[in-house]
This record gives sequence, structure tokens and C-alpha cells, in this order.
Amino acid sequence: MPKRAGYHHGDLKAALVENALALIAERGVAALSVAEVARRAQVSGGAPYRHFPNRQALLRAAAVDAAHTLTTRFEAECPWSGKPGSDPVNDLAATAAVYAKFTAENGIGFDLIFAAELRGQDDQELTDAGRAVMDPPLRAALSLTDGDAKAALTLVSRTFAAAHGHATLWRGGLYLDRAATVEDIAVETAAVARTLATAGRTT
Repeated sequence: MPKRAGYHHGDLKAALVENALALIAERGVAALSVAEVARRAQVSGGAPYRHFPNRQALLRAAAVDAAHTLTTRFEAECPWSGKPGSDPVNDLAATAAVYAKFTAENGIGFDLIFAAELRGQDDQELTDAGRAVMDPPLRAALSLTDGDAKAALTLVSRTFAAAHGHATLWRGGLYLDRAATVEDIAVETAAVARTLATAGRTT
């Protein structure tokens, strides 16, 4: 889970985003409050407005930050996803494992990055961040579906719904009897993704 970041004459904007991520991880997107983020960052209630004019602007910044972090992890695990010489089944499994681990550790994922209240926003940075985070799994899915975009999106949706659910159940304590770790969740999620990828393969 993201740690609370106090503000001690450092980067206030970064501290606000970090505290926003922590709050969303604990209570969900709907619970985000500029006042609560300011309290956690140990600044006045008006301080955040120097960087974010309203709650939605802070939410967008948190979504972009989460997307950038997840994209970096995707690219580190499967930099050649969907490209010649790569195995799209393993690529999709790798991105699913990364996503499950990220969500299990942070309590946030696509539910923040693609939050319903951010849809339709005319914000290029948010749009670019969303496209970038989807690129590695979509490249793999397009390879598996022989370029069928609709089928690829369906495959990615099913794969990451399973990954998100797995991580959320782990965070809720469902697997305590098995002493499952975050790494165990990643491995199991990858296995589910491989099954979905194989079933969705058209060639």
C-alpha cells in the first residue's frame, strides 16, 4: 500500500499525489477528498489548490501516476510484447502477473486509471497514460487474435478482470490459510492468463 507522505519543504505536488494514492488504496476512488489529502500531507486545507484546482484534477494526477508506474513494470517484464520473436501467450501472462502484483501491493489498478468519473475528460496526459498502460497487453492479445481488435480487447478485459479479482481477494485475506504471498498470486494469475490466452488464440 502506498505510504503516507508528509510535506517537509519538499515537492508538495508529489506529496499530494502520493497521499491521494494512499487514500484511494485504503477507501476507494469515491473517498478521495482534497481536504483529507491535505491533512495527510500535513499542510493547510488551501495548499493543494496551488497545484490542483479541484478534486478531479487531483484524481487525474493520481491516475496518471499509477498508469506510469504500471506501464514501467509492464515494459520491464515484457519489453518485446507482441513483437516478432516474442511469445504472445507468455507476454499476456507476464502482464497479468505484473498487474496482479501491483494491485495486490497497492490496492489500486485499472479501477483508478480508468475511473468512470474520468471518462470523457479532455486531458491529453491522461489519454496518453491510458494508452501506454494498455499497449503491452494489447500487443500480445492482437498477436493471439490475428489482429482482431474486438477479440483482443475482450481477451485483455477477461485476463485483467481475473487478475484484479485475484489480487483483491488476496488483499481481503481469502488465501491466508494457504500462506499465499504476492509472488504466489502473480504466479497463479499468470497461469489463469495462459489458459485464457490459449483459448483465445485464433492461429
